Amino acid sequence: METDEKPKLRARLTKWARQHRTILLIIGGFLLVAGATVAVFMIFFQKPVATKQPTATATIAKVTPPAPVKYYSPLTGELVANEAATTQPVTAVMIENSPDARPQSGLKNSGVVFEAIAEAGITRFLVLYQQEKPQLIGPVRSIRLYDAEWVAAFNASIAHVGGSAGGLAEVRDGSYRDIDQFFNGNSYWRSTDRYAPHNVYTSFAKLDALNAAKGYTTSNFTGFSRVDANPSATPTATKIDVTISSPLYNSSYTYDKATNTYIRYQAGAPHLDREDGQIAPTVVVTMKVDESTVMQDGYREVITTIGSGDATIFQNGTAQAVTWHKTSKTGQITFTDATGKDVPLVRGQTWIAAVPNGSGSVTWQ
Repeated sequence: METDEKPKLRARLTKWARQHRTILLIIGGFLLVAGATVAVFMIFFQKPVATKQPTATATIAKVTPPAPVKYYSPLTGELVANEAATTQPVTAVMIENSPDARPQSGLKNSGVVFEAIAEAGITRFLVLYQQEKPQLIGPVRSIRLYDAEWVAAFNASIAHVGGSAGGLAEVRDGSYRDIDQFFNGNSYWRSTDRYAPHNVYTSFAKLDALNAAKGYTTSNFTGFSRVDANPSATPTATKIDVTISSPLYNSSYTYDKATNTYIRYQAGAPHLDREDGQIAPTVVVTMKVDESTVMQDGYREVITTIGSGDATIFQNGTAQAVTWHKTSKTGQITFTDATGKDVPLVRGQTWIAAVPNGSGSVTWQ
């Protein structure tokens, strides 16, 4: 029975479709257009669905900035502003130390000081400047041969008022930057508060102008080996006594741990710069030298500057026995320990005393 019903149903459906063909075509067309419209809408008007991308983890390399370039004075080893400052011209000035010349001007604000006997036990200072520019310096006095031989290593101008026959012959041989007051009078003056010959002064306003006029605009030289300060936790040399000639010229130093400097005394009293006060170098060096008195243009001291000898370096509150060396007139002084290793000096003002072998002495505690 079920099998007979199916053909009859198909026949009725076929008959109905033929009778309603037009309506079916219209409905089919409508459905086709509607489907196409929906498809177009989906393609052109529906917002695209964002595809979630995996998050990339950026690896940023850590860049360490380069360390700033530091420049140091070849004279004192101290930090200076730029490279140009390292080649500023060095100027040396002979400063008197007789009692009539005290207190001096321009000693405290300086780089390196050589102290040696000029005559009859009277000491004199060969004072070197580079970054330091005091505007009152003096009293300026005459030069000796050994002063010229020490200063030759610094490619420096030399300010002085005449000199011994040997000293003048040396500085006038054409290899030095001689700015003698005898030939450059406008760069010096005589004060009225002291009497001659203890009253010749100069300033860096005048010396810089004189150097520039002569073309002395740079100095190229090798200074002393230098190192950063490292004060001793337990200082072992806090009181130094230097016997160089007589009580009027002998000196002493007291170590000041707070500033890591050596407070200088002379003739039993604090050694003061007239304008800037207490003199206190960072390093004190005593060099033992061969010294003798000869008759030339008067009685003159002869000091051996080229060669080697015993020395003591006082710095950081300690004392170190070393050997000084100077291989030639233009060669720089170096210091070595018992093993021959170079011993650098702490950065800062350095005071070097030439102490005669035999008659001079250095003690500390």
